[in-house]
Amino acid sequence: MHPSIADQATDQLGGPLSVLVRQKRDHVKLAALMERLRGTDGEVQARILLEIYRLVFPHAFAEESVLWPVMRRVLPDGDALTLQVEQEHQEVNGLVKTLDGLPAGSPGRAGVLARLTEVLDEDVRDEEDALFPRLQERISRRELQVLGVLWELVRRIAPTRAHPVVARRPPGNVVAALPLSALDRGRDLVDRALPGAPGRMAPVLHRIGSVLERTSNAVERLPVMRSGEDPSTRTSAGRHPVPWRKPPVKPDGKERP
Repeated sequence: MHPSIADQATDQLGGPLSVLVRQKRDHVKLAALMERLRGTDGEVQARILLEIYRLVFPHAFAEESVLWPVMRRVLPDGDALTLQVEQEHQEVNGLVKTLDGLPAGSPGRAGVLARLTEVLDEDVRDEEDALFPRLQERISRRELQVLGVLWELVRRIAPTRAHPVVARRPPGNVVAALPLSALDRGRDLVDRALPGAPGRMAPVLHRIGSVLERTSNAVERLPVMRSGEDPSTRTSAGRHPVPWRKPPVKPDGKERP
C-alpha cells in the first residue's frame, strides 16, 4: 500500500490537479487553524471556529458527494471504510451544533471543543493514512486529476455549516447542496457584516440571520434530504445517534405499530 499522503510529494500524489493534493492542502490549512484555536476564547475563538467551519464542511460535503461513491465502487471494503469517516463527519456536525448552543464561559464548552478537535484530527489521520493510499492503488493518475476537478467544483458550491440531519450519502446530500449552500453563504455574509455594521443596522442583520437559520433548519428536515443515508449516521443536534423513525410509545409503554 502507498504511504500516507502526508508523506508524499505533489508529483507522487498525481500532480497539482489531483484530488489527493487538494485534500492534503486543506488538511494543512486545518492543522494551522486548530493550532491558532488553542488557548483562545470569546470573539477570537468564535472567528477561528468560523474559519474552521468554512473549510471543513464544504471539504467533507465534496468528499461524501464525489469521493466516497468512487471508493465504494473500486474497493471491496469501500463501504465499511467510507462509513467510518461518514460517522466521524456526522459527529463533527453534531458537536458543532452543540457548541453553537453553548455560550462563552459555559462549563461544558471546553469539553465539547476538545472532542471536536480530537475528531477532526482522527478524521484527517483516517483519510491520509488509510483511505487515500487505498484509493491510489485502484485508480490512475488521470482519474485522480479528474476527481480533483469534480471535488473542487462541488466544494465551491457546498454548504458551509453543520447540517446533522442531512444524509451523508447521495442522493440526499446532493439534493441538499444548492438550497443549503445558498442559505449558509447568506448567513456567512451577515456574520461578516455584523462587526462593522452601524448601530441601527445590527438588529436588522440579526433578524435576517435568524430568518436564514430558521429556513435552513426547515429545509434540512425535508424527508428527501435524508434519502440514501446509512442508519448509523442518523442524528439530531445534540444526540448521537438517534433513530429518525422510532415508533411512538403508547401510555402502557408499548410501541405503536
